[in-house]
Amino acid sequence: MDMTNEEEFKEQLEEEMARFEDDGYFKRLGKMFSGLGRSRDSREYKEALIELQRQVAPLLAIMLPLICVVVLFVVTAMDSGAKKQIKVDIVTAEDNPDVVEDPPPPEPPPQDPVEVDVQVDTPTVGNPTDVEAVAPTTEPVTAKVAPMEAMLNIKSPVTMKNVFGASRLTGKPGVLNGGGHLGDPNTEAAVMKALRWLKWKQNSDGSWPGVKPAATGLAILTYLAHGETPTSKEFGPTVRLGLDFLTNSIIDKGGKPMIAGTDGNEYSFLIATYALCEAYGMTKNPDLREPAEKCLSRIVKGQNATGGWDYKMARTTRDDISFGGWAMQALKAGKMAGIHPSGLDECIKKAIQCLRTRNYDKKAGFVYTPGSHGGGLGGVGCLCLQLLGQAKDTTVANALDVMRDWLPTFEKKHMSGGSCSQYYSYYAAQCKYQAGMVKGATPANFTLWKKWNVAMKDLYPKSIINDKKADGSPVTIKDTKGKDQPVGHWENTDVHSTRPVMDTCLTALQLMVYYRYLPTTSLKATEVEEDVGLLSKDQGSEVKVSIDL
Repeated sequence: MDMTNEEEFKEQLEEEMARFEDDGYFKRLGKMFSGLGRSRDSREYKEALIELQRQVAPLLAIMLPLICVVVLFVVTAMDSGAKKQIKVDIVTAEDNPDVVEDPPPPEPPPQDPVEVDVQVDTPTVGNPTDVEAVAPTTEPVTAKVAPMEAMLNIKSPVTMKNVFGASRLTGKPGVLNGGGHLGDPNTEAAVMKALRWLKWKQNSDGSWPGVKPAATGLAILTYLAHGETPTSKEFGPTVRLGLDFLTNSIIDKGGKPMIAGTDGNEYSFLIATYALCEAYGMTKNPDLREPAEKCLSRIVKGQNATGGWDYKMARTTRDDISFGGWAMQALKAGKMAGIHPSGLDECIKKAIQCLRTRNYDKKAGFVYTPGSHGGGLGGVGCLCLQLLGQAKDTTVANALDVMRDWLPTFEKKHMSGGSCSQYYSYYAAQCKYQAGMVKGATPANFTLWKKWNVAMKDLYPKSIINDKKADGSPVTIKDTKGKDQPVGHWENTDVHSTRPVMDTCLTALQLMVYYRYLPTTSLKATEVEEDVGLLSKDQGSEVKVSIDL
């Protein structure tokens, strides 16, 4: 082979080998742009198109994030240049002109009144002197639950809002909402004095003075009503110790749960159960469920065949509406908390029927026991029927009419010889609030509530007793900021003045009716099918109360 042929062969070989070598990235880009400028029929142009398709993916991988960064930068720069302002208008509803007065309800069948002199026995919360206390025994005691430090900081099963639909902050709604039908700064200041007085008066074992379980149950209900749980800053430890005391006071006596140190008639048991059910419903602390369910089960089993309850939950035909009122409040609280002991729904139906027939009286609204006459218990039966879904019942309308001229007081009124006026006012305030502020309330019922509230807002703040030391200086305790805050309490002028814990709690609960966090005292509490049926999730399926109206 001559030199010429050899060189040509090498050139051809190099050209063939070059075809199998990878071009660099920029070299390929150069060929691509060069080929795109050639004739469409040329090989170079077609190869350039193929190369262009190959380059799309890496180009997008680089360009898209770059574009997003640029857009984000521009938007942020524009947003920082102008701050938006939201205008909020607070609306107060003074009247309800669009509501049409309901026609007068038909009167229940007339009943022949039986004149019986009745002395109503209200719960014993103060120091017991003439009642038989249930002392702790050597019998087996139920296992003690864990301390309340384990309390879960989660939302209540009921999302309660005030009448305007705005979310509430603990301790603030009474100030923010104002008006003739809600609270104001004076009512809220009185409530704070009472809460701090209760904190000051709490015993080292977590209880409150008097008949400890009853006083402690009422105090816990008062704190819960203000939205205070064991996680609260100022009152959390107080609530935790109180709940520990209640759960640790439950004993097993003869196979049934009882409360050590209760009063002779066991009002304490009912009030403590009510408090435990409300506490579990608001916190979902699992350590509260078992004791609450055990106690609630005993209330269900202790119901009379006639539908009411008697002292010590003895099964008789004496349907005591004062005693049963606390039982029914506990039943509703347990139902809303998702606690469903066997027989609960049937128990509620029987209680409603008993109130409608055996405890109903046209003149008094509702009476102490069947066949008795008078008393100031119209509010007890009225509220219980409202809570059990019977707010539109004719007996409720009649009871509201009986209480139409009732006003809050610390003296003996509205009671036909009864005592502890705040016991009756506690029920009346809730009845009138539920009737007057619920959606669709008649103008008459709205006025009924407004008249009561105006009087309550005037009386209670100025009637609070500001505690003083021996030298006459005010008693104060530290708040969360270390600032001294005054304390105060209320007392009735009758025999119950020796039981200021009860009087204070019942009065404070009335002043918090506007925004109470307790599920059973919200306006939605009267909507049985909605709030109970939909909120009863704990047993895996909805449980509804079907009641014939």
